[in-house]
Amino acid sequence: MMDRLGLGGIRLRKPVLLSIDNTAPAPAGEETVEKAGEEEPVSPAGRLFREPHFSCYVVCSFGVAEPVDLPAVRAGIEATLARHPRFCSIQVLDELEKGAKPKWVRTKVNLDDHIIVPDLGPTDTSADPEKAVEDYVSSLSTASMAMDHSRPLWELHVLDFPTAEAAATVALRVHHSLGDGVSLLSLLIACTRRADDPGALPALPSAGRRARDGPLYALPRPPLAAGALALAAWAFSYLLLVWHTVVDVVCFALTAASLTGDARTVLKGEEGAEFRPRRFVNRTLSLDDVKAVKNAMGCTVNDVLVGVSSAALSRYYFRRTGESEGKSIKVRTALMVNLRPTPGLHELAKMMESGKNNGVKWGNQFGYMILPFHLAKHDDPLEYVRKATKVTRRKKSSMEAIFTYWSADMVVKIFGIKAAASLCYGMFSNTTLSFSNLAGPREQIVFCGNPIVYISPTSYGHQHALTLHWQSYMNIVKLALAVDETQFPDAHELLDDFTESLRLIRYAASREAEKTQDGS
Repeated sequence: MMDRLGLGGIRLRKPVLLSIDNTAPAPAGEETVEKAGEEEPVSPAGRLFREPHFSCYVVCSFGVAEPVDLPAVRAGIEATLARHPRFCSIQVLDELEKGAKPKWVRTKVNLDDHIIVPDLGPTDTSADPEKAVEDYVSSLSTASMAMDHSRPLWELHVLDFPTAEAAATVALRVHHSLGDGVSLLSLLIACTRRADDPGALPALPSAGRRARDGPLYALPRPPLAAGALALAAWAFSYLLLVWHTVVDVVCFALTAASLTGDARTVLKGEEGAEFRPRRFVNRTLSLDDVKAVKNAMGCTVNDVLVGVSSAALSRYYFRRTGESEGKSIKVRTALMVNLRPTPGLHELAKMMESGKNNGVKWGNQFGYMILPFHLAKHDDPLEYVRKATKVTRRKKSSMEAIFTYWSADMVVKIFGIKAAASLCYGMFSNTTLSFSNLAGPREQIVFCGNPIVYISPTSYGHQHALTLHWQSYMNIVKLALAVDETQFPDAHELLDDFTESLRLIRYAASREAEKTQDGS
C-alpha cells in the first residue's frame, strides 16, 4: 500500500488503529447512546460549516507529561467523548424531501475509525521530533487527510514520542459544526480531572467583572435611586451604546457586502486561501509576564494579548516590506464572540455520562465583531497596549456581535443558507486575519490518566491566511498560529516577533512600575 506524503516531506504511513470491542453490553443501569431514529436539527451555524467555503475544523494539540497510556485513553474516550450526543452522530440530509434541512442522527461509534496512532518511524521522530509533530499535525489540513462524513466528525491522533516540551503529543481534530471553540474547549476539559485530586473536575477561571463589562452580556441599567446627574449619565451611556452599535453594524455590513475591505498586504491571504493546507506552529510564553503588564497598565489580559499581537505583526510587516518607519496602517481581524453562556463542566460531564443533552445548550451560537489592529513603529512599546486597550474598550460598548448573530439568523430564515454563506465569505475575504483568546485551567489536569503540560488549539478552513489563537493554562500562555505557508514561509520568525514583543513590553512595564513607585 502506498505511503502518504505529508507537509515538510514527512511520510505518513498507514495509521495503526486501536482495536476496540464495541459489542460489549453497557453496564447494568446505564443507557447506551446508540439509539436508532434519534434526530436533532443542525443549527444554522452548523449548516454554514457544511458549505464548501466554510468546511472549518478545530485542531487542539495536547502535550502530555508521560508516554501515552493507550488502554487508558481508549477507556476514557469510550466513557466520555464518544458518548456525547454530537460525537456519536452524523449529519443526514433527506435529498428526496424538498427544502429538507440536515439533521444530527445517532450512529454507532467505532473507535477504530477515530483513535489513530500513525507509524512515523524512528528516523522521522528522533532526528527532529518537534518538526515531526508539526509536520504531522499540519498534514491534517491537507486534502488527503479529509474526514469521512459518513462517520462522526472527530479524530484523536496519538504521537507517542518525546519532544522538548512533552513526553508525547495528542491532537484532537473536530469539525466546527460540532460546536464553537468555547463549547469544545469546555467539553475537552470536562473529560479531564485535576492532577492533585483525580476525582475532581478542574475549574475554569471565572471572568472578572472588568472582563464582562459591556453590552455583550447586558444592556446598561438605569440607577435605582439617583439624582438627575446620574440619570443623565445613564442616558448618555445608552445613547453612546446605540451610536457605537449603529456605526459598527454599518461597517460590518459594508465589509460583508464587499463594499469596503482591507488592502492587500503581506498579511492578507489571496483568493482561495480556504482550500490550501495550513502550517500549525506554536510558542509557549509566560502568563506571569502577561499579568505583570496587565497590572502595570491597569487593563485586562486580553488587552495585553491584543497589544502584543499588534506589536509583533508590526515588526513582521515592516521587516517583510521594508517600508518607512513613519508609516501607520490598519488591518482588521474577524473576532468570534460566544453569545451562549459557557456550559458548566459538571453539566457536560453528566451529559457524556448519560449520553443525553440533559438540557445543556450545545452547538454554535456566536456573533462576529471586526477588531482593528494598528501596525506602526512606536518608540514606547507600551503604546501598543494603550492603543489595544482603547480599541477593546470601545468594542465592549457596542452590540455588534449580538446584531451580527441575529441578522445572520434572519438571513438564513428569509433567504437561505447560501445567502448567509455569501455574506460570511465577504466578511472573511475583506478582513485580514482571525484572532481568539481562551482561558484554561489554572491547575494541572489529567486526560485519561495522562498529565497535560500544554494546550494548543487552532483552526483551519476559512479564508484568512493567518489565524492567531491564545490559550492560557497553568502559568503559561500558548500562542498557536495557523498560516498559509505559501504566504508565510517564515512562520517561526513570526513566532520570534511575538516573543520579542512580549519581552520588550514586559520590560517597559517594569520600568513604568518602578517610576510609579519612586514617584509615590
